[in-house]
Amino acid sequence: MSDLVLHAGFSFLTAFLGALGGIGGATILVPLLMVTGLGILEAAPLGLVSVAATSLSASTRQLEAGLVHHRLGVTVEVVASSFAIVGALASTAVPEVWLARSLGLGALAGAVFTLARRGTRNRGEVAFLGDSAGEWPGTLGGTYHFDGHSVPYQARRVGLGLGVAATAGAISGMAGVGGGFLKTPAMSEVMHVPVKVAGATATFTSGVTAAAGLLVFVGQGRVELTDSAAVALGALVGAALGARVQARLQASRARLVTGAILLVVAAVVIGRTL
Repeated sequence: MSDLVLHAGFSFLTAFLGALGGIGGATILVPLLMVTGLGILEAAPLGLVSVAATSLSASTRQLEAGLVHHRLGVTVEVVASSFAIVGALASTAVPEVWLARSLGLGALAGAVFTLARRGTRNRGEVAFLGDSAGEWPGTLGGTYHFDGHSVPYQARRVGLGLGVAATAGAISGMAGVGGGFLKTPAMSEVMHVPVKVAGATATFTSGVTAAAGLLVFVGQGRVELTDSAAVALGALVGAALGARVQARLQASRARLVTGAILLVVAAVVIGRTL
């Protein structure tokens, strides 16, 4: 029983932080479970359960706020999910220490991408406040509303961003994380999508990446139902609260939160493999 409570508590906390930063709670949950003595092969399925529950819970509010870009999300997700399946299939053939290092290095790369930039790239305007927030049909652009302004944006350098998404998917499948720790920086720093939109879109689509990896783990007999239920319950509640707070954060603070979380994850995971 104590393990179930611990898993639910960890899942609540990490889903809250994951929804807040748009990186998926499993990026933090899997290292936490490893610190308590669980191997990465056992922690990975629980991480993907957390990702799926976080996506389900947080996305409702983010969709209502017009922060999720469906076309961009599907474009990124097709690539990420394909590589997530490959990563999950390969996970049992890769030494656990290298699985952990891939997670740590991926989190470190995401932190560098996110924290390196200063200032505001996407400026708010008041001229389009009468328009509904959301994506522009048939494009990879759109607007979102915040603090009395309408913020327009357009995705750029899509090919390079999809390359980062492929890496995120592969690491997601191997290490049991949703890939948001790289998909959010890929969209915000490579494609120049506002970080709030990138985080919400990554949270929304990471559930699909998680489902792809979980199908493989179920086939391998690695999904434990009781522990998974505890993790799902904690993530559903934590993600709902995180999404409410994220909607009120300024873009610069959301970027700082994302980068700080990733930096801590990278330090913990890489440190344990040395």
